[in-house]
Amino acid sequence: MDLPLGYNLLKPPKQGECQLVCKLHKSIYGLKQASRQWNSKFSLSLIQHGFIQSKADYSLFTKGTGDNFVALLVYVDDIVIAGPNMQVIKELKEYLHSQFKLKDLGCLKFFLGIEIVRAASGIIISQRQYTLQMIEDAGYLDCKPVSSPMDPKVILSSLDGELLSDASQYRRLIGRLIYLTLTRLDITFAVHKLSQFMSQPRLPHLKAVHHLLRYLKGSPGQGLFFSSNSLSGSDSLIKLQAFSDADWGSCVDTRKSTTGFCIFIGGSLVSWKSKRQPTISRSSAEAEYRALAATVSELTWINQLLVDFQVANTSPAIIYCDNLAAIQIAKNPTFHERTKHIEIDLHFIRDKITAGAIKVLPVRSQHQLADAFTKPLPASILSPLMTKMCVKNIYSTS
Repeated sequence: MDLPLGYNLLKPPKQGECQLVCKLHKSIYGLKQASRQWNSKFSLSLIQHGFIQSKADYSLFTKGTGDNFVALLVYVDDIVIAGPNMQVIKELKEYLHSQFKLKDLGCLKFFLGIEIVRAASGIIISQRQYTLQMIEDAGYLDCKPVSSPMDPKVILSSLDGELLSDASQYRRLIGRLIYLTLTRLDITFAVHKLSQFMSQPRLPHLKAVHHLLRYLKGSPGQGLFFSSNSLSGSDSLIKLQAFSDADWGSCVDTRKSTTGFCIFIGGSLVSWKSKRQPTISRSSAEAEYRALAATVSELTWINQLLVDFQVANTSPAIIYCDNLAAIQIAKNPTFHERTKHIEIDLHFIRDKITAGAIKVLPVRSQHQLADAFTKPLPASILSPLMTKMCVKNIYSTS
């Protein structure tokens, strides 16, 4: 049976007490079921309006084809609508207004702390305001900037240094820095490394965080540039390229390797990652092979998103790797003696190569863009890599 809100089966009201309760007809903020009920209601309304919910990303909804195509992305109660036909978008907004109480903020300029700047040459996304607020809260607004996010000479360990008496400040800063990596790929490795010490942070770890804040002070408005030219035309839109790399045994505590990759659609960077591998690799070739598997998984997911956006990707994705042994293992299934200890699920790379979905090509180490996600680099090496990955700072005076 349906019980009104506040009814208690175990303790009935005493004689003389008020027995009136309020029955809840819809979920509101603050209740445990509020977010789930809102998402269910909103998704159902869109599906009834003809939208298709993406299987690759359940927050993405698409409808129509060609000039009538429209995509809707939702994060809790923040919504982004995109499409080539303004009339279709207007009709969608009218439908949403009829179903919910919404506020139309117009052309997208600010979304979840991300600033969007448009120009004839393309779009730049950054988190300048978010970065400056974080630096100000940490008391580093007047500090002297440094040229690199992490000192390559400093080796961090979970056992070296004095334990922090209050770890809350460190954890709070790392949490905010993790969100900043949405647009600041130059600090991805540094944040990934420092987040490994959140359980028991020590004084050297806090100093490394402060070093990172000084680096951010030098370029708070730095962001990603998406060129309008690189995303136009029949070929460049569906051209997928990836760079895959690994740093063998880089973790001094566990001797696990670090995976790094970055993926481009046309000339625009759309995905990147830096992550410590779950198991220890017996050789650099094995570490690179595991990084290749992670890159192929990400490419498979992006291909599914392209299908949702009705982009037919017929050409194979290109993965550049600077380890010839890993490339040969991926292409040649006869290396059983070297790979019999590797998990079977990693060998789906060979299936993708056989099916023509991907190609793995060699690249020189000095041209390996994913190197920035596997180890700390000096500014002389990091800056050229960031330029190649379309990282720009429109607020720079130079």
